[in-house]
This record gives sequence, structure tokens and C-alpha cells, in this order.
Amino acid sequence: MAFLTNLVNMSFLQHPSLRRCIHVSAVVNKVQSGRYKPTPKRTLRLTYEMANPPHYIAHRKSWNSWNTSNIKDGNRPAETALEDVFIRRFMAGTWHNLFVCEVIIKRQHNIIRIAGIVDRSIHPSKMYFLTGYTEEFLSRYLQCIVKLEIATGYKHETTFKYI
Repeated sequence: MAFLTNLVNMSFLQHPSLRRCIHVSAVVNKVQSGRYKPTPKRTLRLTYEMANPPHYIAHRKSWNSWNTSNIKDGNRPAETALEDVFIRRFMAGTWHNLFVCEVIIKRQHNIIRIAGIVDRSIHPSKMYFLTGYTEEFLSRYLQCIVKLEIATGYKHETTFKYI
């Protein structure tokens, strides 16, 4: 017992940075992220993918990025995530308000396939130009083959429910 008393009274334990403290707080089980807040007049349009909460990923809905870099000993996980963010922002800027669903990015070997549904209101010649421009720009920037898999449809066709 005397040994413990002497150990506590030692000078190196009195310095605040060398002591370990435990802080306990109440657990807040509030699950808020990835859920959409209802509007008073139920005007917010949700697709099937948006209507499912995040804990249904791999059960009812799928991932928006398909790659194998996040597995153990995968190549370039940080660069892949950064490239996916760049691709999504580039697509949102180039195809401004034309995608009616999420952009899906699939990586296979040295090929990046970008899939999505585009609003049918765009003229076909403009869509061909945007497709070629996007494939060429991203292929040169990412230094690999980029292919766009575009389907057309109307917004009301992709609406799952209104909240």
C-alpha cells in the first residue's frame, strides 16, 4: 500500500499531460445522416435509391462506387476515392441538372464505366457531344479508358415516392 502511495505522489505523474483521464458521457443513438426530411406539402421527390435509408445498403440498394481498392492490400484507395469525387463533380457540372438519378461509377481493371439516367428533354446532338466530351476529357485526365453508359428517361418515371 505504501508503494502505491509513493507512486501517486511522484512528480512525473502530477504533470497534466502525463495523466490519463476517462470521460464518460451519455450515448446518443440518433441516426440522422442519409435520411431526407419530409416537407409540409410532400413535394420532395425521392428515387428508389434515395428512399431507402443507409442501413439498407447491400440489402435493398447498392453502392454508388464499385472498386476493389478498399480491400486489404488494395492499390491506391485514397486516390480512387478522390477520383470518384472528382468524377461526380465533373459530371454534375458538365451535365448540369440532366441526371435524374445518382451517378454510378464502376471500375474494372483499367476501365472506368460511368452509368446514369439522363433527362429526356435534352436534344440528341447535345447529348452525343456531351458524351464524347466527357469520355475524352476524363480519359486524358485519369489516364485510363472511360466509358459512359447513359440511359434516358423522364423525372416522373424515376420517382419512387414524395415526402
